[in-house]
Amino acid sequence: MALSAAPAPSADATSAITPISLKAIAPWALFFGILMLVLLYFVGSEQGATSVFSGEDVHEWLHDGRHLLGFPCH
Repeated sequence: MALSAAPAPSADATSAITPISLKAIAPWALFFGILMLVLLYFVGSEQGATSVFSGEDVHEWLHDGRHLLGFPCH
C-alpha cells in the first residue's frame, strides 16, 4: 500500500487558524452588496420605466439573464 505524500495535520496546525474579523470583511461585503444591487438593477429594470441608457442594447445583452431569473421582458 502506498503512503500519502501529504503530512498528517497536527494539533499545532489547527490552532494556527485565526478568524477574520468583521471589521476586515465589512468593506468587501459592502462592495459586493452594491455590485449585486447594480447587476440586479440592470438585469431586472433597465429598459423599463427607470431607464438609464436609451435604446435596446442593454436589454438585448441581458435578455437571457432576465428569463433565467424570472423577470418578464416581453
